[in-house]
Amino acid sequence: MRLSRPMITLALLALTACGSPDGEASVPPTATGSLEHLAAEADCAPDLQTDADEIRQAICETGDGKFVLATFATDRGQREWIDSAKDYGGHYLVGRKWVAVGDMDVVTALRGTLGGTMEEGRAHGHH
Repeated sequence: MRLSRPMITLALLALTACGSPDGEASVPPTATGSLEHLAAEADCAPDLQTDADEIRQAICETGDGKFVLATFATDRGQREWIDSAKDYGGHYLVGRKWVAVGDMDVVTALRGTLGGTMEEGRAHGHH
């Protein structure tokens, strides 16, 4: 069965609405802003790798681990990048015109700070 985007969104909302067992608040509103602003929110100093009109991309590291943070000029550019990158697997935290990519633990921790929605890459059946 193939899940539609609305079905996935509803499932994610249902999972996040419960909060954590120790009473922490649920996912915060999704952060917005420049790469530098998002990096500051995540408490990391971005190591800029790509600085182009369409995409800005940096490597960040927090106490939870390393991740790639990318911001995009357009929603379409972001979606095309994510769809292409998912072929390599990975865990994606997606916000409006930004994405963070890293290990599940890192991306999950970032979600508690930046909000956003979780997406998974496609795992390859052969190596």
